[in-house]
Amino acid sequence: MKRIDKEAYLIRRLRSPHIGDDAALIDGMIYSADAFCEGTHFLREWMRPAQVGRKAMLVNLSDAVAMNADPKYALVTVMLPRNMKEKEIDELVEALESTAAEYGCEIIGGDTVGGDRLHLSITLISHSDAPLLRRGLVAGDLLAYTGKPGESKRDLEALMRGETIPADSRFYEPSLRRDFVKTCRPYLKAGMDISDGLYCDTNKLLAANDLALEPTMQIPPEIGESGEEYEMLVAFAPEERERVEECARQTQTELTIFGIASKKGILYPCLDHHFRE
Repeated sequence: MKRIDKEAYLIRRLRSPHIGDDAALIDGMIYSADAFCEGTHFLREWMRPAQVGRKAMLVNLSDAVAMNADPKYALVTVMLPRNMKEKEIDELVEALESTAAEYGCEIIGGDTVGGDRLHLSITLISHSDAPLLRRGLVAGDLLAYTGKPGESKRDLEALMRGETIPADSRFYEPSLRRDFVKTCRPYLKAGMDISDGLYCDTNKLLAANDLALEPTMQIPPEIGESGEEYEMLVAFAPEERERVEECARQTQTELTIFGIASKKGILYPCLDHHFRE
C-alpha cells in the first residue's frame, strides 16, 4: 500500500487561504505555533529541562525570524509528567522565559495538563512591516542556504546510539539567523527556515511557486536530510547576488548558493520525518 505524507495531507484538508508560509500573515500580524514533544523530538534522558525549554522556544521563534518578524507574545501549553520535580519545572519555565526575552517576546499565558511525557506547544504572535514569504520566486532566481547543515542529524544519530554530544551542539542550541534576515530582507525574494531538512524544504519553497530546481552543486544526504537545523533557505534575483553576499559578510553568516529556480528541473527525494519508524 502506498504511504502518504500525513502532514501534507492534513494541511491540504484545511481550507484557510492564510496557510502556506512559516506562519500566518493577517493584517500585518503573524501567528505561528509549533510543538516540541518527548518521544518525537527528544528524550528526557538526552536533555536537561532547561535545554528542553530553550529549544522549544527557539524552534517557535524560528518561524518569526524566518518571516522577518518581531515576536511580541507567546502562549505556552505544557503537558507535565507526573514524576517531574518542582526544581525541574523551575528550570523549564526559566529557560522558556529567558529565551523568549532575548527576542523581545513575553509569555502571557497558556495551559498545563498532566501526562506521562513532557510535551510543549507554543503559539507566537509577531509583527512585521516587511514579511518574507515563500511565494515570490521566478525562474532564474538563485537559491541559497545559511550555515553548515548536517550537525543536527549527525548528533541526533549519536544520541540514538547512546553516545553523548557537546553541550553547544546545534541539536540542543540552534542558531537563528535574525540579523541576516533583517539586513538582507530588501534583496530577498522568498525564504523559509530549514526545519524538515534542506531537501524537503527546498521542495516546499519551489512547490509554492510552481517551479523546480537546476542544481549548481551536489548536496549530500548528510546535509540534505538533516532536519531541525533552523538555518535559512532563501531566494534572490541574480542581480542581487553581490548585495546578499555582502549582507552575509556583514552579519558573519556563511552562505551557500546551490541552485537556480527553473520551470523544468528536479525535486529532491524527501523523507517523511514526522512519521518515520
